[in-house]
Amino acid sequence: MTGIFIALLSGALMSIQGVFNTEVTKASSVWVSASWVQFSALVTCLAVWSIKERTNLLGVFQVSPRYMLLGGVIGAFITFTVIKSMESLGPARAAMLIVIAQLIVAYLIELAGIFGVEKVEFSFRKLAGMAIAVAGVVMFKWE
Repeated sequence: MTGIFIALLSGALMSIQGVFNTEVTKASSVWVSASWVQFSALVTCLAVWSIKERTNLLGVFQVSPRYMLLGGVIGAFITFTVIKSMESLGPARAAMLIVIAQLIVAYLIELAGIFGVEKVEFSFRKLAGMAIAVAGVVMFKWE
């Protein structure tokens, strides 16, 4: 149950953050806004780490394979694409398409068993669920 609550909170925070970032972009630029997001996230993470954990900061470099360290780079482009999609589509439409893309890519990662994720068998039920989600976006966009 805790996982469900955290996932719902994560989705809500992503939507709120997207709106905030889009507004900050109007006062500056998309890359300045993205930089601020990443910088403020760094400061927040370091503050929480210094209070809560105090584990070795350099332990992160023990990860294997090394390309897993590119999460921050991906995060910068996530911030950029969220800002641009919310700017052009609005928060609701952008969030729906973002979530559907996340669902499809996550399922493909599981099917292929890449990035260290345990491989799963194909399921028509999951494919039908994704099709229903896509149909929901079409219906939501249809005016």
